[in-house]
Amino acid sequence: MEQSKIWLSSPHMGGNEQKFVNEAFDANWIAPLGPNVTGFELDIEGYLSNPKNEETSVHVAALSSGTAALHLALILLGVKPGDEVLCQSMTFAASANPIMYLGATPVFVDSESDTLNLCPIQLEKAIEDRISKGKKPKAIIAVHLYGMPYKIDEVQQVADKFEIPIIEDSAEALGSSYKGRKCGTFGEIGILSFNGNKIITTSGGGALVAKSKAVKQKAIFLATQARDDAPHYQHTEIGYNYRLSNISAGIGRGQMEVLDKHVNLRREMNLFYQDIFLNIDGVTVFSEPNDDYFCNNWLTIISVDAKVTGKTREQLRLYMEGLNIECRPLWKPMHLQPVFKNMPFYGDGLAEELFESGLCLPSGSNLTDEDRERISFGINEFFRA
Repeated sequence: MEQSKIWLSSPHMGGNEQKFVNEAFDANWIAPLGPNVTGFELDIEGYLSNPKNEETSVHVAALSSGTAALHLALILLGVKPGDEVLCQSMTFAASANPIMYLGATPVFVDSESDTLNLCPIQLEKAIEDRISKGKKPKAIIAVHLYGMPYKIDEVQQVADKFEIPIIEDSAEALGSSYKGRKCGTFGEIGILSFNGNKIITTSGGGALVAKSKAVKQKAIFLATQARDDAPHYQHTEIGYNYRLSNISAGIGRGQMEVLDKHVNLRREMNLFYQDIFLNIDGVTVFSEPNDDYFCNNWLTIISVDAKVTGKTREQLRLYMEGLNIECRPLWKPMHLQPVFKNMPFYGDGLAEELFESGLCLPSGSNLTDEDRERISFGINEFFRA
């Protein structure tokens, strides 16, 4: 009999999600507005904000997806057709696609080896070169890859030098922090995702994190078809149907109650893998570069040095697949994607190396001891063979 599937990162309910959803049904709030939406936004604002630090005071708009939040963030920063936007190459396509929605051009930038995120050195080179070509980029999309904070101070210094705003893609980083400050609060605008595989989920959903109430309200205006304040339906701007439903927000409210628990469980999975690979030469388990970084370990990733191990990450992936255990390669860099093949790229090839050697391992907060036994057995058998 085939053993049950061990997923990379599956939804993990906490218990009270059904209560909030039932309340929505009982009150007939089956719409993209309602008390759960407002409550969910307040829950996120309370989680991200530090009462002792006004800089972290944020205003959150709950939306239908993280991609929708990125799209609106670009609009709010004035990105227009023909503009250029700098974007981390090692990321999921949703980080770059909204640039194309607006008729703008993504300019991809390589990673650095400490966090695997946006390289500040390559970022500055890219900006200087684009300016020399008469195209100063309108925004920077910096991603906290797999929950690991990017080099926030260094990237911000470059952004400040050239006066280019940062969109902080925290789709994978809810619960992560840098120097004690929550990810999602550093950029001019931040975005979150609540897709089914994230730390917490609303099935599908996302949020835009703004520094001012005015930006939040503008985001909500655009997300609800840009309807003007009039007794009839009047529109002076193009709008979108991007608001989160009250039902989905109810799931999110229940999930917020267990967010920190889920983060701790995923961090324990990272330690589990560090222990497994302690005596396996040629495999690196990625973790925080120093104590300034706190990673939610949304996914634990490893790098397999085939020259040392005599085995590739793809061989390991296929071996685990044969045991019904899901593992996946790292994100294929955007500059290698067929759809973006003609877009500018600045880098020295690190993202490509990471893609070739990197593997994401099962990291869910709902993995059982039996799951861990199967994973440990599979890894050890593979490297012993």
